[in-house]
Amino acid sequence: MALIDDDTEYTEFLAQHLREQGIRVDAYPDSDDLLTTDAPYGYAFYLIDLMLPGVDGLQLIRLLRRRTQVGIVVVSGKVSPDVFKSVIDAGADMYLTKPVSFDQVLLTIRAIHRRTTTVTQTSTAWVLDRRASVLVAPDLARIELSDGDMTVMDCLFEAHGQPVTRETLCRRLGRDPAEDDDNWLHGTIYRLRRRIERATTLIVPLQSVARVGYVFRAELRLA
Repeated sequence: MALIDDDTEYTEFLAQHLREQGIRVDAYPDSDDLLTTDAPYGYAFYLIDLMLPGVDGLQLIRLLRRRTQVGIVVVSGKVSPDVFKSVIDAGADMYLTKPVSFDQVLLTIRAIHRRTTTVTQTSTAWVLDRRASVLVAPDLARIELSDGDMTVMDCLFEAHGQPVTRETLCRRLGRDPAEDDDNWLHGTIYRLRRRIERATTLIVPLQSVARVGYVFRAELRLA
């Protein structure tokens, strides 16, 4: 999960508590730090403060909701008559007012995560969104794709579960398979796999086929 809060002491202790409960936490002091990572929309959960440097909390929630349906909880000291309505209208699942116990935050995360996981369990397909250059995993994790990644995923989609040869991938990527060694293509596929692995805990279905090329061993649809 991603924890976005500019209170460094609070963030440090909350992140430590959540990690002790088995939750992987990446902490960011402001929205810009999150949004400039390789996969800002790839987390399974977001815990957000409202009063942030850079993009404020409400705008960050709106940005996230355009790209993902995972859990979003606001933990903030901001108090006003309309703050709860604004947070929920922006797309957050829950608003907790500081000071709040770490255990209450943990219980809220688990409850919302159970709900979002139940919703996604009915789908096993991976979805390729060509317009947004995004691959969406069955757990709704979103993997942003480079132009090269999109070319690879297009080839895999067009193969309908059959292996795509190294030669085909090289040509579609604008390389000469007779001149480029296998290490270049291996590196391209490796970086794509790592991008997917960072976004979801699901098994990555992009696999190599010895002496042939690569195959996507899961249902793959277009958005």
